[in-house]
Amino acid sequence: MPTRVFRVAGPAILVVAALAALVAGLIYGGGASPLLIADPGPLVRWGLPVATLGVNLSAAGMVGTLLLALFALRAQTKPFDTALDVASVSAAIFTVASAVVAFLTFVNIYNATPSASAEFGQQLGRFLVDTEPGRAWSLTTLAGATLTVLTFAVRGWTPTLVIAALAVATLIPMATQGHSGEEANHNTAVVSLALHITGAAVWLGGLVLLVVLRPQLDRIALSDVLLRYSSIALAAFVVVALSGVARAIVGVVSVENLFSPYGAILTVKVVALLLIGVLGAWYRRSLIGRIRADAETGRRAASRFWGLITLELAFMGIASGAAVALSRTPPPVDTRLPEIPSPAEVLTGAPLPPELTPIRWITSWDPDLLWAFAIGFGVFFYLAGVRRLHRRGDRWPIYRTVLWLAGLALLLWVTNGGVNTYQDYLFSMHMVGHMLLSMAIPMLLVFGAPVTLASRAIAKRDDGSRGGREWILWAVHTPFSRVITHPLFAAAMFIGSLWAFYYTDLFRWSLYDHIGHEWMIAHFLISGYLFVQSLVGVDPVPYRLPYPFRLLTLIGVMAMHAFFGITIMMSSGLFVAEWFGSMGRTWGETPLADQYTGGGIAWSIGEIPTLVLAITVAIQWSRSDDRLQRRSDRQAERTGDAELEEYNARLQALADRDTRARR
Repeated sequence: MPTRVFRVAGPAILVVAALAALVAGLIYGGGASPLLIADPGPLVRWGLPVATLGVNLSAAGMVGTLLLALFALRAQTKPFDTALDVASVSAAIFTVASAVVAFLTFVNIYNATPSASAEFGQQLGRFLVDTEPGRAWSLTTLAGATLTVLTFAVRGWTPTLVIAALAVATLIPMATQGHSGEEANHNTAVVSLALHITGAAVWLGGLVLLVVLRPQLDRIALSDVLLRYSSIALAAFVVVALSGVARAIVGVVSVENLFSPYGAILTVKVVALLLIGVLGAWYRRSLIGRIRADAETGRRAASRFWGLITLELAFMGIASGAAVALSRTPPPVDTRLPEIPSPAEVLTGAPLPPELTPIRWITSWDPDLLWAFAIGFGVFFYLAGVRRLHRRGDRWPIYRTVLWLAGLALLLWVTNGGVNTYQDYLFSMHMVGHMLLSMAIPMLLVFGAPVTLASRAIAKRDDGSRGGREWILWAVHTPFSRVITHPLFAAAMFIGSLWAFYYTDLFRWSLYDHIGHEWMIAHFLISGYLFVQSLVGVDPVPYRLPYPFRLLTLIGVMAMHAFFGITIMMSSGLFVAEWFGSMGRTWGETPLADQYTGGGIAWSIGEIPTLVLAITVAIQWSRSDDRLQRRSDRQAERTGDAELEEYNARLQALADRDTRARR
């Protein structure tokens, strides 16, 4: 197929396949069937899923192209500028489609008849401002409009990175609308949907950009971009597949339900995604290398490759259309909360867990997919880096690997295990998780020296683009990094955020909003990591305090931790009383007594890692003195040898002069 024709035919195949799958899914699943009561009409019943499909496809063109440009292309080149142009056009379509979805959602919920009257406009305005779906789509539309302008205006590395982060954040409100807060397992469903949408957007958007960039890249550059995209697509496939499984479990529950219309559409989507994964693995292993290796074979391999890309776009369209149809199809199980929910179900969306016993500290699990994926990728990439070093004959200390894996295992338990199961119901368990996140886990991760490993294991790019190594080293040397890694800033952030979190509405936000909960985990993990890194880390930082001042800093932190814990223990009021005091819990300590226990945990558990850090600093100080002494001894030895050689040279010169005089 000619190049210019393929640039148009590729996206057209995607859209046509998506629309065909959407229409078939809506007809089969009943997602567009007339309602018996308050039917909004065929325009809304069919227009809303079509507009939603437009949002999903344009979101992929917006997010996927930006991330592939950052990872595979070189800034200030025509392909990079083309990627930003594609992102800008996609953002414009995303903005219009989001506005249409917002309008049709209003008509669908309120069964309002569109008109030019002031009353209709007021109702629409109240919907967009006062309701959760309206606010979500309003923010999405405004974000899309902003991204349309920004992607058109910028062309540099750093602005594109910031815009890509904003584009990913724009997808979060969409995920919150995919599962009602009045249904069970709301948090799991929202996180899995957010990961699913983001992974699919990265995967599909990168594929579309490959089609657009095909005529602008020579064979060698094209093979490099294809190889880099395949790495991104592999990670995206893992995210999409596993998050899709988690999302399906919420809606299907049992195998028998797979034979329902919901299950049939889900099966079509899964099969399409699996076929895409097989195609991706095939061309990664068989075709990409041949395109670069041999010109004659490369022409045949390239032709076959772009045929596979066309097939992959068709399957992508089928999966995208089936996904939207699935969102409009009633699930075969009732996921709503009970008509008379318990206090715990009203607050958390889940029933009260059984009494916390010693064995349930280990056996209780409440998965958080976001951190499960982060931990899984952390394990994989670290071990892959160690393996690469060993294959080329370099050594990496085994204890660093053990400490890194131990830190990730502890993080897995905190975010997915017993702590995550009970922290919404017990202040003391919440404090256990907080102290481990901010002190124990960062200490183990810092000793793993991930930045040093990455700088040694990841291959250096030589074509002006930025891969993992270049982006990591860039982040380490930015002015922002110099500020946040400064020991005084890291210590102030570590202590200040501890007090600010519990004595402001940030604590309440983390309980009521799952986004706040995820922010809490990320913030305290990162702030603890930066604090520990500034004291005992081996990864490069711009500045570290002298050892005496490091010990003084740790003494100050220990004192503030102790004071914080004692303050909580002496408190006569209950933190977030309408939450911890209203759970209806009949087992364990009373909420106020449990809070007293939490203060003791903050005092005791918080001090143990700090003491370990102090011992580590003292050991490093001692070793530093020993190294300085050995260096001084070697210098003195070299100086003595030089002086001796100079003395012998002078004696030899005198002897030579006497010899010449006698002659």
